[in-house]
Amino acid sequence: MRVLVLALTVALAAGYQVNFAPDFATGRTYVYKYEALVMGGLPEEGLARAGVKVKSKVLISAAAADTFVLKLVDPEIFEYSGIWPKDAFIPATKLTSALAAQLLTPVKFEYANGVVGKVFAPAGISATVLNVYRGILNIFQMNIKKTQNVYELQEAGAQGVCKTQYVISEDAKADRIHLTKTKDLNHCQERIMKDIGLAYTEKCAECEARGKTLKGAAAFNYVMKPAAAGALILEATVTELIQFSPFNILNGAAQMEAKQILTFVEIEKSLVEPIRAEYLHRGSVQYEFGSELLQTPIQLLRISNAEAQIVEILNHLVTNNLAKVHEDAPLKFIELVQLLRVARFESIEALWAQYKARPDYRHWILNAVPAIGTHAALRFLKEKFLAGELKVAEAAQALLASVHMVTADLEAIKLAEGLAMNHKVKENPILREIVMLGYGTLVAKYCVENPACPAELVRPIHEIAVQAVARDDIEELIIALKVLGNAGHPASLKPILKLLPGFGSAAANLPLRVHIDAVLALRNIAKKEPKMVQEMAVQLFMDKALHPELRMVAAIVLFETKLPMGLVTTLADALLKETNLQVASFVFSFMKAMTKNTAPDFSSVAAACNVAVKILSPKFDRLSFRYSRAFYLDAYKNPWMMGAAASAFYVNDAATVFPRAIVAKARTYLAGAYADVLEIGVRTEGIQEAVLKTRTAESAERVIKMKQVMRALSEWRSHPSSQPLASVYVKFFGQEVAFANIDKAIVDQIIELTTGPAIHTVGRKALDALLSGIAMHHAKPLLVAEVRRILPTAVGLPMEISFYTAAVAAASVELQATMTPPLPEKFHAAQILKSDINLRAAIAPSVSMHTYAVMGVNTDLIQAALMTRARVHTIVPAKVEARIDMIKGNFKLQLLPVQGVDKIASAVAETFAVARNVEDLAAAKMTPLIPAEVASQLSRETFTSRISRMASSLLGSMSASSEIIPVEEPRKIANRLKVRKAFEKKMCAAIETFGIKACTEIESQNAAFIKDCPLYAIVGKHAVLVEVAPVAGTVIEKIEIEVQVGEKAAEKIIKVINMSEEEEIIEDKNVLMRLKKILAPGLKNITSSSSSSSRSVSSRSSSSRSKIRSSSSSSSASSSSSSSAKRKSKMVDIIASKASKASKRLRSRSSSASSSRSSSSKVRSSSASSSRSSLRSRSRSSSSSSSRSSSMSKQELYDIKFTKNHIHQHAVSTARITSRSSAHSFETIYNKAKYLANTITPAVTILIRAVRADHKVQGYQIAAYLDKATARLQLIFANLAEDDHWRICADGMMLSNHKLMAKVAWGVECKQYETEITAETGLVGQEPALRMKLTWDKLPNRMKRYAKMLSEYISRIALENRVTLAKVTNVRNQIKLTVAVASEKTLNIVLKTPKRTIYKRDVAVPVSLPFGETAAELETFQDNLGDKITYMFTKAHAAKCAMIKDTLITFNNRKYKNEMPHSCYQVLAQDCTPELKFIVLLKRDHTQEQNQLNVKIADIDIDMYPKDSVAMVKVNGVEIPISNLPYQHPTGKIQIRQRGEGIALHAPSQGLQEVYFELNALKVKVVDWMRGKTCGLCGKADGEVRQEFRTPNERLTKNAVSYAHSWVLPGKSCRDASECHMKLESVKLEKQIVLHGQESKCYSVEPVLRCLPGCLPVRTTTVTIGFHCLPADTNLNRSEGLSSIREKSVDLRETAEAHLACRCNAQCA
Repeated sequence: MRVLVLALTVALAAGYQVNFAPDFATGRTYVYKYEALVMGGLPEEGLARAGVKVKSKVLISAAAADTFVLKLVDPEIFEYSGIWPKDAFIPATKLTSALAAQLLTPVKFEYANGVVGKVFAPAGISATVLNVYRGILNIFQMNIKKTQNVYELQEAGAQGVCKTQYVISEDAKADRIHLTKTKDLNHCQERIMKDIGLAYTEKCAECEARGKTLKGAAAFNYVMKPAAAGALILEATVTELIQFSPFNILNGAAQMEAKQILTFVEIEKSLVEPIRAEYLHRGSVQYEFGSELLQTPIQLLRISNAEAQIVEILNHLVTNNLAKVHEDAPLKFIELVQLLRVARFESIEALWAQYKARPDYRHWILNAVPAIGTHAALRFLKEKFLAGELKVAEAAQALLASVHMVTADLEAIKLAEGLAMNHKVKENPILREIVMLGYGTLVAKYCVENPACPAELVRPIHEIAVQAVARDDIEELIIALKVLGNAGHPASLKPILKLLPGFGSAAANLPLRVHIDAVLALRNIAKKEPKMVQEMAVQLFMDKALHPELRMVAAIVLFETKLPMGLVTTLADALLKETNLQVASFVFSFMKAMTKNTAPDFSSVAAACNVAVKILSPKFDRLSFRYSRAFYLDAYKNPWMMGAAASAFYVNDAATVFPRAIVAKARTYLAGAYADVLEIGVRTEGIQEAVLKTRTAESAERVIKMKQVMRALSEWRSHPSSQPLASVYVKFFGQEVAFANIDKAIVDQIIELTTGPAIHTVGRKALDALLSGIAMHHAKPLLVAEVRRILPTAVGLPMEISFYTAAVAAASVELQATMTPPLPEKFHAAQILKSDINLRAAIAPSVSMHTYAVMGVNTDLIQAALMTRARVHTIVPAKVEARIDMIKGNFKLQLLPVQGVDKIASAVAETFAVARNVEDLAAAKMTPLIPAEVASQLSRETFTSRISRMASSLLGSMSASSEIIPVEEPRKIANRLKVRKAFEKKMCAAIETFGIKACTEIESQNAAFIKDCPLYAIVGKHAVLVEVAPVAGTVIEKIEIEVQVGEKAAEKIIKVINMSEEEEIIEDKNVLMRLKKILAPGLKNITSSSSSSSRSVSSRSSSSRSKIRSSSSSSSASSSSSSSAKRKSKMVDIIASKASKASKRLRSRSSSASSSRSSSSKVRSSSASSSRSSLRSRSRSSSSSSSRSSSMSKQELYDIKFTKNHIHQHAVSTARITSRSSAHSFETIYNKAKYLANTITPAVTILIRAVRADHKVQGYQIAAYLDKATARLQLIFANLAEDDHWRICADGMMLSNHKLMAKVAWGVECKQYETEITAETGLVGQEPALRMKLTWDKLPNRMKRYAKMLSEYISRIALENRVTLAKVTNVRNQIKLTVAVASEKTLNIVLKTPKRTIYKRDVAVPVSLPFGETAAELETFQDNLGDKITYMFTKAHAAKCAMIKDTLITFNNRKYKNEMPHSCYQVLAQDCTPELKFIVLLKRDHTQEQNQLNVKIADIDIDMYPKDSVAMVKVNGVEIPISNLPYQHPTGKIQIRQRGEGIALHAPSQGLQEVYFELNALKVKVVDWMRGKTCGLCGKADGEVRQEFRTPNERLTKNAVSYAHSWVLPGKSCRDASECHMKLESVKLEKQIVLHGQESKCYSVEPVLRCLPGCLPVRTTTVTIGFHCLPADTNLNRSEGLSSIREKSVDLRETAEAHLACRCNAQCA
């Protein structure tokens, strides 16, 4: 029996297991008390917060098996906007009443084993209210495992399926179960989140690895009572915290805190009955988005009648934004957009029908419709455009905005596709471009939201591309590629590859720009499939047969895919063997630039490039900027998770001055994401050629003749001609929004429009409109940014983080013109200038911009959020009246006052805690985040934790055992934590002359005193206000600017400036002279020193006075020590002081005594002799320096000797020239008339004055006087006020054709400060030079300070740019700049300041300087300045090829010996494009052993040859005597002139800069735009020295002799002794070769020069050439086989015999 009882007990114990999962028994109602709140703000107390609270009883009872009913009883809603935790929640009574019907309606839900299943509710319950129910049900969601107490899983909840950690413990004594559940909201398998406006951004995973911008977690705590059927939840507490900061949450963040408390009350027997309505399946416990998607968080609207409210807002916008923008216009525009989003499509159509005929309303509607952001906007625009209700300009603007604002869905994509294929859109290129590119953008945005993006979306574009290739429609193909590039769909990879060389057969017939656009289209695809794109881009880059530009573009795409280390090393290894220097320079510079990268997403690439650069040779870094380059610059701040990067690509292909393409891109990093904000690409292919090349009528005869010459070359191939073309594209956020191709046809069309009769008609209409008056008012609204992220909270209310920017710009313009006399119906532009024109204009541009940053709860019922609002408003009105009378030379501009506008600019940024509900908008509350009244409380209470942290850090150096803080430490800490007062400052500046006062007020208060971080620095209140108002006092009616030129300029003079009061003669002149005689010994020294000096006016100051005193005192001391001597000494002092004053007026006239004259003459003679000796020494040094090398050493530069060209034109005699310097001559002329107003009338008068009501003169006057007799120009700037003697006096004088001098004095009567400027030409050695000198005696302290800063800046820049700088002591108060010509294209520059000497040798200039040969060549252009500048530019950048005896130096500066065949022409240089603009042929005459040149250019043949040891020239077979040179071609710009011992041909507009021929040397120069387009012995002029030896069939040979022979024009017969007796042929290798184990016979793939049949070789040479080998038993047809062998590969290189001279044998003779 005992055994039976024991067994039964064990069985019962085993069968009884406690179920921890909650359960609700049938037949009972469980009553809970529920309270939930959501609160947002900064974490510190004492600051403002905003929140929502919900209180209610919750009743749950079973309705069926696993189905339960939940009902709320006595629900209440509260809102909060106040200082936390001081202020209390405020009941939202009206909102509670309005929602009572929904809140009291029970809902059903499935529930089993702690898991919530389906949720059912009537249709009357809104999504927002149902989400509140979901928040309650989310508490009951528990996945309890019976066998584990600690575990984790991905659990479904209101926020999505997220990582959840469970910890279960049982308290047996208390009979309770404690369960803790935590959710990591950052690790979710399926996070419920909605992003709007972020389609163009890319996540930066590497950035988020270093910091977070958004982080959240939720903790659930349960106390349950165990029971057999299921546990009873006694209490449940939920705490959720979400932190956000755009600058990394570790540096301070705003937070949203959600709390839920569910407390068990009782169990009732009465059941909850559902209402009598159909319960629909409404999803699960997971949050569902509802009306909050259409609700902007910045304002809450009660929408009762959307149509009427739209009309009301439209009326407000139109009425209040005419003359100027209303400050609230951006907010009203956002309100209009929100109403349009809610309105039905039919309502929008009705609105359009009502207002489309009213331009002001129509404009606002068309700007608002794109911002609706749904496919309804596209549908509306499509229908109205096809119906003809929209103009093309309106449609283009609206469609461009729509495709970027519309949320992409299948319906929107379908609408865009239909629009793109519509014939009406196809007829307009601009509209088609916008719609096509927009289609690609919509597909890209759709694929971001839907990763399983169907390939069918891009298939229509694939078909367009296929059809374009079949039709050879290049423009259509390019559009298709750009659309595919925008879409970035991986399915487009194969269609794009078919258009690339090496991947598709169709690519061979496509132009280069198609290949480039195809590669660029891979960039967006690479973001999704980087590995696939890398493989293809690497293949393109490695193919050296492709065009260099295509390879460089492939490299750009490669680097954007974030190359791994292996691929970067592969590229580096390829560069070591790279033959194309453009490609090598580009990739090397790209790698080097990337090594400085600091952005996290490219850190691995930067590390890899750092290794690669060390592998590569540093010589790539020494290539000039004519080679392609990549530039990269970035700045990224890790703690703030923000940064910016800029990259630029400079792509060239022939080392020309103008690059082939330039691409610039800007990228920004913020909040763990990045976006390519802007990218601009420009191609300039052919532009330089189109501008500089002569446009001549094409002569078919000339082209045929040249082609016949070139056919003689073996398999010659012309280079593809570059069509004059420019193209530009613009990308915003990685999407191409516009592109344009400018070709010759478009340019011709523009020229025709601007020069044809249509332009006259348009001009007449515009003039008539101006005369009748124009009044324009235009406003442009724009929703600049709408970025939103919506995510649910545990409570069930949505949390939103959003950023909005809206702006409205307006301009009001009124113009009215009158003309006297009136113009006739048909007039010329010159007649307008002969009229008296009066123009009145009133312009009022204004801008208002609002920016909002919001974080908090946002629904269509209630909003509670932290909001930062920034408002900017500017208005700058102006009223102007202008009058132009060209006949009288008068121009008058009047600035009239504008009434009613004082505040011209204001910017206010404030942070609030906002709470409002739709039922009681009048009770909305906005609390400043940092109220002024709590600042003191913050300092006392808020920082307790911070004080403790600071205390621990301050006392960290103390003993570890010390736990007592010294008494004085808290005081120190408290002193450091004082609250920073609000920054307030007002600055005013008044211009009393014009009666204007401008004031700027600045106010700032933020939370940085709590935590020093960017977020806390932004929040608070910041304001800037700029006001402009009249100065108190006399009313200024207007400001007038008047310019008078010519004879009537004197009539406009208001304030006469002369020297009548300053040039007074000393009355007691005789007394002065007697005193001088008495004191002769002392005065001799004084007068002689003053007369012999060549000092300028600036030197006669206080320093000169001190010198006079010292000399006089010394003379008196040496004469006698008696009292009479003392008296004389005192008298001398008096005289000296008088003399110093008089010297300013009389100068040298004070030395009138005969003794002083004699002494001064001695001094003058001695100074003259010393100047002659110094001149002789300079000439000796210059002659010795000219005998040395032209390049100057550093020491020579430092001690640079400047020989003046100046001969003073105002000199009277030779004695005066030798005795006086030019400065003294300047003084002489200046002293004769300090002010020219006494002798001549002004040439120009400028008055800038304020017209006062009391007619008092006020303002400034500028008078310009020109004295032609002395070549003197004087400017006087003076204040018109009678008692104001401050002025600026500027005097300039042309002393000769080689020297200019100027003096600028300013201050009271122009006597306080003074400077002298001298500019003169001369020689340094034998080369021309220019010297500028600035001297001064006294300068204002502020000017000295700025000069010192400028000097330090110049020194720093000089060191950075490797300019030599030496710290030496030079002449005080003097700056001297010497610029000497080093060569035609370089300068030597020396700058000497008082403490430094800066010098730089061989500074390149972009033009050929007009000296020497260039000056003579420029004479041909006479007075045509444009042609002169063009010639100087082309000559400076021309590529040069030279041949001296037998050594030839190519365009690329590669040297080789040219063993020339006798009597055979070689192509020295030629235009290798199909145009064949020129050919230069070289021949060695075997009889005279002299070289000859033949130039075929335009329609003439030019022969240059030696005759009797003189270079001669023939034109079309007619010899031109040397005496008849220069020769000028009658039609083309071709010139032939004698230069030195040779003949020079110039034809830059034909591509030939110069062909120079003399007996032992010759040279050819081609213009810059011909680089890469030439061929012949001189090469391609493309800078590619590693690919120099290219034969006519483009094969690259390694042997210079073989290369030179390949350009021989073969002969036809041996009979003519003067003709060539050779031809090029493939030869067989004489010896047998065993290749790869097989006997082979080999033939040369490079042609060898051999005698014609019937001729015998007289002179031979050996050449090393490439051979291709065939099996010995192969039959080879000699004629066909040998011609095809030249296309074969090279198997080995051997020597062969080449013939250089042949003679006719007996048979041919």
